[in-house]
Order: sequence, then structure tokens, then C-alpha cells
Amino acid sequence: MPRLIRALAACTLLSSLATCVVAPRPNPQQIADQRLHQVDGRIDNLSRRIDNHVNRGFYPPPQGGALHHRLDVIRQEAHDMAAQHGGGLFADEERVLNQELDNAAHAIGR
Repeated sequence: MPRLIRALAACTLLSSLATCVVAPRPNPQQIADQRLHQVDGRIDNLSRRIDNHVNRGFYPPPQGGALHHRLDVIRQEAHDMAAQHGGGLFADEERVLNQELDNAAHAIGR
């Protein structure tokens, strides 16, 4: 009987260990690529906000053009940074770009 209990306990332990799946660590390059994608997505959203504001008459087209140019410069900076090391962004680079985008979002308004 004690052998049976030990065997059942061993089977239970093995089955519980088998269900524990360790998630693979993300590839650093994938993380860097996701950072660039996040910045690009944020620029796209701000660009749509500018278009919406111009269409609703909140500010004239030349002002909208200047704001679009500002976003284009930030996008170019992001892609220049990414090109230096394989296509993605380091966390510090993303932080700097997001600060620039925060300032641009403030200039765009709600």
C-alpha cells in the first residue's frame, strides 16, 4: 500500500510539473521593434488628430502643416535611431521620443 501511495504521489508531482510551462523570454530585437512600432503608432494617431482639428476649423491648414512637419521630423529621428542598431529602439531612445511626442500632443491640443 505505501508503494501505491508513493507511486500516485510521484505521478501527481510529475503531471503538475508537466503543466508548468515556462514562457520563452522575448527576443531583445523583438522588444526593440515593438518600441519603434509603438512610436510610429503614436505619431499616426497624432497625425489623425491634426487632420481632425484642421477639418473642424480649430486651426488653419498652414498650422496643421507645421504640426505635421513636426511629427515627420520626430518619425525621421525615430527611424534614424533604429537604423543605427538593427531596426529597433532602445528604451532610452523611446523615452526621449515619447517626451517629444508629449510636447507635440500638447501643441496639437484635444
